[in-house]
Order: sequence, then structure tokens, then C-alpha cells
Amino acid sequence: MSRLNTIGAAEAAKRLNAGTISSEALVRDCLERIEAREGQVKAWEYIDPDYAIAQAKALDAMPRRSVLHGVPVGVKDIFDTLDMPTAHGFPPFFGQRGGVDSACVAVMRAAGMVIMGKTVTTEFACPVPRMTTCNPHDLSRTPGVSSSGSAAAVADCMIPLAIGSQTGGSIILPAAFCGVYGYKSSPTALDRTGYRHGKPSLDSIGLFGRSMDDLLLLRSVQISAAAPQDGARQSPPRIGLPRSRIWETLDPATRSAMENTVRILQRAGAGIGYVDLPETIVPSDDFFAVVTAWETADVMAEEIRNHGPAFNAFNRRKIDVSKSVTQDQYQDTLQKIAAIQSDVNDMTRDYDVLLLPSAPGEAPLATPDPIPDDFAKFWSLLRTPAANLPLYKGAHGLPLGIQVIGKPDKDADMLGAAAWIDRKVRDASA
Repeated sequence: MSRLNTIGAAEAAKRLNAGTISSEALVRDCLERIEAREGQVKAWEYIDPDYAIAQAKALDAMPRRSVLHGVPVGVKDIFDTLDMPTAHGFPPFFGQRGGVDSACVAVMRAAGMVIMGKTVTTEFACPVPRMTTCNPHDLSRTPGVSSSGSAAAVADCMIPLAIGSQTGGSIILPAAFCGVYGYKSSPTALDRTGYRHGKPSLDSIGLFGRSMDDLLLLRSVQISAAAPQDGARQSPPRIGLPRSRIWETLDPATRSAMENTVRILQRAGAGIGYVDLPETIVPSDDFFAVVTAWETADVMAEEIRNHGPAFNAFNRRKIDVSKSVTQDQYQDTLQKIAAIQSDVNDMTRDYDVLLLPSAPGEAPLATPDPIPDDFAKFWSLLRTPAANLPLYKGAHGLPLGIQVIGKPDKDADMLGAAAWIDRKVRDASA
């Protein structure tokens, strides 16, 4: 008999609702997996097994509050939690307790979910690895960057669900490298209240699960909506394939995966066309640097004032850059980004979603240097929702991700198309 930690959230919810399993049994199996593997994977910043079991027992004794009542979830350690410390990956904050829940945590607690613990993040979710969390498929490989603990914990069957965040690629890359489903929302699609250091123009809350159904159920809780009966759209979507020079960085297995996906979707009736993005509209890293520097200095002013020397070298450089960025330069950059968004909207108006790789290939070997996120950063800058579909394996048997990009604030449409794409590719590969 398989351990309950190996089932996804949708299946767990079904069994919990039917009364064939208890939340306590599910949580205990998850804790056994954590005990067995945490020493290698290192996905958790904070976890209290006794408290997790106490939550589960209490939830088993009360009426069900939502479809995910009794299902455990991990929380990226940048979101405040009422009853756990929030360190933000920053040594001066280790052990500190805020005594409140960020909105995205509060809604899960109110829905009767077990807040299992806090997953490892980088220093204030920056792109520099802490060299802590390992990729569960190959401990020598990177699991991604700032949401790495959340993705690795879900991938290793420690928990069925987790939440994270993305500035550049911190949902899509960890999901792709760890081989799980990831949903990066439009910045305002999920409630960011209480996300204390979130950059308002860029940062999005994201979700991790082991199926599209898992993501759709957790999203339904996050937006306080009814759980979808079938999240996939009914008609074939119109799919655009954006092309630019970054496609030259794809490894052969990723290129083959994309070609195979296109063939399958065309046979399934999807309308597919190419979108050539002129290099003149693809912004340089300077655009991203200006916005992140200005907004980091704003949302972290207190931390910079009180703990400036304690920041890592990357964040110190960003703080230094912020001193040379003027408000006029920041506002001008936002206007240029809005103009690019308008141009891209015009170029993609005939398509429901765009399809591209999540990363150039399999997870690379772990490194203390920032990991390139070229296939995600541009779309984060344009405030689009995105999903990673872990549909393929690379030359080393590690996961390869396919990314679905939607239109800004059209998250439900993107997720419906992603579920349709996922189903068609999986059916064809069965």
C-alpha cells in the first residue's frame, strides 16, 4: 500500500471528503518522508512535527471548511505566519515571529488546511542561492532559486502543495527543475496583503502541486471560489510560439520536447502560429534592474537602515544601484515597460496563450551564482500569468518544463488552456 504522502492534493481531498483517510494519517506520512529525506534535500527552514499533527487532529474533529480541509501545505519563508517564525532567508531575522498571517496564509488557514511549516528561501527572495536546498532528483543539481524549498518539498513528496513567489523566474524555474506543476499568478491575481517585501510592479504569489488539478484546487481556495469540476477548457486554444535569440540557448532535448508538443497539439486541433519578437522590444536587464532596485529600496527601507551590512553581496549591490536611480528614471522605465506590453499585446492578439520552454534544459549543477531566468523574466516584467508543465525528461533523466504564458490578469483563461495542453500531451504519451 502506497504511503499517503505520495498522493496529490486532489486525490487527498477526495479521500478526506469521503472519510476514507484522516488528515492526521496524511500528515504523519508526510512527516515520515520529511524525517527520511530532509537531511539530504534540506527543503525546510522551520517545521514543528508535533504542531503539524495537532493541527491535523483538530481539523479531523471539525466540519469541513473547504475542498482542501485537512490537506497540508508548505509556506515559503517570506510570508508571515501567525504561529511560526519568518526569517526571509536573512540571518538577523532567524527565529523572529511576527504574530500575524500574510493574506495568502490566512485564507489557507481559514479553509482548514494544515500549515505544515516554512520552506527555504533565499535572502529576501533574491536570485542568489544559499546553497542549502538540493534538487530531489539529483542532489548535485540546483532546485532553482528563491522558491526552491517549496518546489523541492512538493517534488520529494514531503507535502502535496506549497506556495512561493516570483520576481523574475522563482516559480517557473524551481517547478521546471524539480519536475512539479507551478503557477505564477498575475501580480494582483492573488492577495499580496502582508507580503511585506514584495515589489509591487513585479512580485507575484505562486503555487506548486503535482498536477494541474492540484494547482486549480489551491487557487480556488486562494481566491475563495468554488472548486472547479474540470479546469481544462473545452475547445482547442490558439497558441503562439514566441521566437527570439534566446531560443538558440535550448539544449537538444528541450528543443525536441517543444517540437513534440507542437505536433501533439496541432493533431488535437490547436491553432498554432509563430510570433517573432523583434529584439528592439525585448527589454535589456537594465529595465529589470531599475525597477527592482527602486522598489527594493522602498519596501525594505527599514531593513536597509537597521541591517545594511548584513545583506549579501547581491543585495548590497542592488541597494547601491538604487541610490543612483531617480524617481523620474523609475517612472520612465515603467512607461517603457507599459509600451512594450502594449506592443506584445498587439502582436499576440490572435492567440489565447503562448508556449515556450521554462528553461533551456535540465537543472544545472548547483552553483553559488545567480541562475539565468531568460525564459521567465521578460514575461514577469510584462505581468503575465504563467504555468510550468513537467511533461518531459532530459538526457540525464531530469525534468524538462514546458511553459504556458497567458495575458495579464487573465489567469483563469491561462490555467484552462494549460490544463488542456497538459491533458493532450499526457494522453498522447500514455
